[in-house]
Amino acid sequence: MAKPTSSHIVPRPPIVVIMGHIDHGKSSLLDYIRKSNIVSGEAGGITQHLSAYEVSHKGTDAYTANRITFLDTPGHEAFSKMRSRGAGVADIAILVVSAEDGVREQTKEALRAIKEAGIPYIVAINKIDKANANIERTKQNLVENEVYLEGYGGDVPFAPISAKVGTGIPELLDMLLLVAEMANLTGDSALPAEGIVVESRVDTKRGNTATLIITNGTLEKGSFILAEESLAPVRAIENFLGEVVAEATFSSPVQITGFDTLPAVGTTFHAFETKKEAERTQELLREERAKFAPTKVTRTIPLSPDALIIPVILKSDVAGTLEAVEKELNKIERERIAIKIIAKGVGPIGENDAKLASGSTGAIIVGFHTKIERGAQDIAERFGFTVKTFDIIYELSEWVNAELDRRTPKFLSEKIEGLAKVLKTFSTTKHKQVIGGKVTSGMLEVGAQVKIMRRETAIGKGKITELQQQKLPAKKVDEGNECGMMVEADIEIVPGDVLEAFVMAEK
Repeated sequence: MAKPTSSHIVPRPPIVVIMGHIDHGKSSLLDYIRKSNIVSGEAGGITQHLSAYEVSHKGTDAYTANRITFLDTPGHEAFSKMRSRGAGVADIAILVVSAEDGVREQTKEALRAIKEAGIPYIVAINKIDKANANIERTKQNLVENEVYLEGYGGDVPFAPISAKVGTGIPELLDMLLLVAEMANLTGDSALPAEGIVVESRVDTKRGNTATLIITNGTLEKGSFILAEESLAPVRAIENFLGEVVAEATFSSPVQITGFDTLPAVGTTFHAFETKKEAERTQELLREERAKFAPTKVTRTIPLSPDALIIPVILKSDVAGTLEAVEKELNKIERERIAIKIIAKGVGPIGENDAKLASGSTGAIIVGFHTKIERGAQDIAERFGFTVKTFDIIYELSEWVNAELDRRTPKFLSEKIEGLAKVLKTFSTTKHKQVIGGKVTSGMLEVGAQVKIMRRETAIGKGKITELQQQKLPAKKVDEGNECGMMVEADIEIVPGDVLEAFVMAEK
């Protein structure tokens, strides 16, 4: 690493993002590195938050402990924005690829995010302890997807590992520190802190809370933080373990409470010495934002004028997952039914949410990783509207789709079963006509409704009450056969007419 040019500019610990396909072992890798079991308890084996942790690893000299900050990103497709955001914060990425499955769709998406961020990355070929593991096949699969590993025509470093038993992980961490050294990461400790908001949530006891990654400078107690338009006094600085510290510097994840509004995830923050400086900048940002109107999202499937609109209230525990769930719901498009998010927010489902739903016909409250307060549950039971909470995003999506299927307005439409050309008429008695014809398409059956078509124009309707084929009674006559039939109709049927048999089907 290059020698710092001043006493304030010092080597900066790397910020590392772990990315890859769902179930390829990202959380297991981080869990092993941290030597804890926090991640293994994630619902469905899927991490649903972007979190930050610090670890220490002794470098190749075996004496100096080096700090590394890890970001863990969710694996489900709906969390693509959070993954891209993680890559944008990080200095180095670890792309986890299963030695059993190779490159999958979310592996490709993660790779695109890494390349767009322009950061170096290391491939961790995981699950080498599995019976079906094939490292050479996985390397070849990576080459097929334009990931050229060292020794395979490129310079991308890789490490075969087992996140389950720890094989190869010390070598992976050594590799991380080497890549960080080559990147010459430095920071100026004399500057006020700046960085990125990686999580935000409403704490029922402490108010608006955010997890921040400091990318430069030093954060001190008594300063003020502005994350775009959200302002907070720095009364206490908590590290990733929840311990209160006097100050924090670059690459550290910290938690700050007391924001006046919930800061948007992915926004940059800056620290100011005085409240006046922070408020002045806040006002300038608000004026700038007022000049731009939000972009309207266009549906790909046109919504019919008489479509049923289902009001939805959406709640989540943190802003990042709220954004991801909203994205997942916005992907649902139907012609005759649509959801409209009438309110959304971070925190538990409370009485105000329930009161809003009670005043909106057919409303649904959907919660993700959050709880339903007793008062809200009582209101829901009293007014009979639906409240559902989920911990796994694809289960939420499946339930909403099923609910829309159940509520979609049904209507009857005519389904053509068969066509018959009238060849001859025999007799007419009290609206009952005996005729002969030939089935030219589909089939005719007893009891079928028919349209009487003359020169391609419908002139009336009738019903087939009897059928004969080769002078024998029949229940149905298939395409290509001649038949006799008795038809009840008010319109006189003549040779050359076409009978169009149909049934009413629910759609």
